[in-house]
Amino acid sequence: MQQYFDALIRHADNYNPLTPDEQARLPLYFTYRKIKRKELLVKEGEVACCTYFVVKGCLRSYRIDPHGVERINFFAIEDWWISDLHSFLTKQPATSFVEALEDTHLLQQTRDEQLCMFDEIPKFERIFRILHENYSVAMQNRILETNSISAEQRYENFSLKYPQFEQRIPQKYIASYLGITPEFLSMIRSKKAKRRHQ
Repeated sequence: MQQYFDALIRHADNYNPLTPDEQARLPLYFTYRKIKRKELLVKEGEVACCTYFVVKGCLRSYRIDPHGVERINFFAIEDWWISDLHSFLTKQPATSFVEALEDTHLLQQTRDEQLCMFDEIPKFERIFRILHENYSVAMQNRILETNSISAEQRYENFSLKYPQFEQRIPQKYIASYLGITPEFLSMIRSKKAKRRHQ
């Protein structure tokens, strides 16, 4: 079990290192959970009771548009957090789903546990502030890219920024994230492969 908390400790150390005493108290605020591929952590219409730190595995957050089409919000792999943030913070029904794309190991945390942790280990409040700032910047950049650059350039940027996703996430989900069809993504990849071999 300690190995899962070691991953969280390394994550925290990237922002604000924890003391040995603070490290020892982490199990008070998190619960280990293992889920299977295709299992849902969050369902649209239900309150997201927890936020999740990914120790090992891969997940996707997605919504279903009025036409019944799945739209990917984002992915999460090791060292990332995932939930329906609005639902988690406000206790309102979730507007998205969170699904495991692989068998996944997580540390889950309720809002009450999180607030208690912020009170007792104030460093984590700063860590989460930085995480939320980074998330906001990433979302803004994604909106700007969607509205201002070509699908080919969006895919190129995605590949450069998240090279680890290419082998782990099905093409149809990457296409959805980029706002294009799987067929069009296949064409983009084929063109890229041809240029590489010229």
